[in-house]
Amino acid sequence: MYDRFKRKINYLRISVTDLCNLRCCYCMPAEGVKLMRHDDILSFEEITAVTRQAVELGVNKVRLTGGEPLVRRDILTLVNMLGQIEGIRDYAMTTNGVLLPEYASDLKAAGIQRLNISLDTLNPARYRAITRNGQVEHVIAGIDAAVQVGFSKIKLNCVIEQSPDEADAQAVAAFAAERGLELRFIRQMDMAQGRFWRVIGGDGGHCVTCNRLRLSSDGKVFPCLFSDQAYDVRKLGVENALRLAVAEKPESGHKSSNRFYRIGG
Repeated sequence: MYDRFKRKINYLRISVTDLCNLRCCYCMPAEGVKLMRHDDILSFEEITAVTRQAVELGVNKVRLTGGEPLVRRDILTLVNMLGQIEGIRDYAMTTNGVLLPEYASDLKAAGIQRLNISLDTLNPARYRAITRNGQVEHVIAGIDAAVQVGFSKIKLNCVIEQSPDEADAQAVAAFAAERGLELRFIRQMDMAQGRFWRVIGGDGGHCVTCNRLRLSSDGKVFPCLFSDQAYDVRKLGVENALRLAVAEKPESGHKSSNRFYRIGG
């Protein structure tokens, strides 16, 4: 699939849930979020149908996100279902890492090839402040578990305020180097004001080469993170929603009322 700006669209990011076991200050509001109704959330069969159709149209890269994808009940069933779709060459997950000690081995067996794990600081007090309830030791244990079961492609996602020279970022960089892990720095974004930057060490935020569509957990296909444009797979039909999202993908991001917990970043 090509959009009107001749970008090849071959990447689908799937938010499997808006729920999370952390409350990161740059992702969720302090008062929490209104839970979606169960009937509004796509079933595993619906997610698989969307993914299969996307692959038939040219998608070969799929990433599961959230919220936190590992809090979705029976997530391994979905991981296995998507892993059976022929044509997916790059199958990945973004996670906060907290539940990886439990899930890492089964994720690898189910076909997940790559993991991106969020780690903004190694300082326990700072981590509790950023996540509002988390323990960094759990994330480190998750990273170690992923390494131990044989994941060879692990990236750490480190959110920064301004610069990779910040003390927390430098500590995470040293941690990544020590373990031989890749590292991406993601500057804090403001979706409502349309302020975003290119990811350091990754492809995100580079509109000229953007190859992504995003599927929300309630069935909306978003052609751009920084746009409220969305196409409902239940109302429009799966193929029609995907084709419309590609056809109407904007040249660049602007502003959005989306939140990262809804659309996966």
